[in-house]
Amino acid sequence: MAVLMRVATALAACFSLSGAAKAEPLGLPPIPIPADNPQSADKISLGNRLFHDLRFSSDGTVACATCHADDKAFTDGPLRTSEGIGKKTGTRNAPTVINSAYFTSFFWDGRSASLEDQSQHPFVNPVEMGLPTHEPILNIVRSDDFYVDLFKRAFGKTGDAITMEEVKKAIASYERTLVSGDSPFDRWRFRKEENAISADAKRGFDLFVGQGRCVSCHVIEETQALFTDNRFHNIGVGINRAQFDVPRLAAEFLTAKAKGADVDKTVLSDPKTSELGRFAVTDQFDVIGAFKTPTLRNVAVTPPYMHDGSLKTLKDVVKHYNNGGRSDGDPAQVNDYLSGGIRPLGLTEQQMDDLVAFMGTLTTPAYFGAKTK
Repeated sequence: MAVLMRVATALAACFSLSGAAKAEPLGLPPIPIPADNPQSADKISLGNRLFHDLRFSSDGTVACATCHADDKAFTDGPLRTSEGIGKKTGTRNAPTVINSAYFTSFFWDGRSASLEDQSQHPFVNPVEMGLPTHEPILNIVRSDDFYVDLFKRAFGKTGDAITMEEVKKAIASYERTLVSGDSPFDRWRFRKEENAISADAKRGFDLFVGQGRCVSCHVIEETQALFTDNRFHNIGVGINRAQFDVPRLAAEFLTAKAKGADVDKTVLSDPKTSELGRFAVTDQFDVIGAFKTPTLRNVAVTPPYMHDGSLKTLKDVVKHYNNGGRSDGDPAQVNDYLSGGIRPLGLTEQQMDDLVAFMGTLTTPAYFGAKTK
């Protein structure tokens, strides 16, 4: 029933009864829709079904929705890193799918350039869904009566004419309906409702755009706020402890990559290689340990935090930045690859609490009750 309710909500968010696209929630810009994958109600319904189908894993226990659960704001908290088939754990924390329609790259290291491309990789990753190829998926969707009907309505295709291209487009179309604005912050900032957020949250906002410099990466614009710059930064998480191994790790990875190593599989199976971040995709040394800026929308209900899930609370996150990109247990030496804007902030305990209060206002009411444990 929860899934069906989510489908209805998603469809209502994007389409009126006449089929025309509706306005985006307060605080968000128009949703970018690829010219070769226009939205339709049938395609979204199909994508929702594919997103939640456990049969697309080698042991029938994992779906896209396993790591991006509807009732957890499309994450899998409180897990630090996601669990795949056979309870295998990877190296990365599952980011929310909400508002992924606005991202310009996907995965923490940006190794996919579109939602369509991203959707195909977890199926065949050995620590995620574990299929040897995509053929088992195609066998199901070409023969299951429900899928046969939906693919015919969504794409006008049946049988062998159905390929992974249609599967990818349907999943991406569904994910583009998962948009979330209309938070207390949005009502205060864009609708000028002064009582929408508390006094401590207002102080936190001033810190967010001022002394804390959070807005440098978690962008707020005049009429909208995505809370991400869609760029990659080394903020000291994970890489601090691996910094002395970086020269060796980078050299070994480049050698393996030249011999055909699969980046998608390697970064999820080897923790130290995972810490190379964006470097694993670009081979550029200036992005060693750099990871994508996540959106902060609904951040209060999506713990734990960072690419490796190593920070349990928002207060821990703020402390990390306040310490100039260092957490408890990190070496005293600043890693050589730290992004230039990361330096001590000099915030007091009260100011850090105010920042946390502000981030709490970024939750859309539909997710106020999201499970975090």
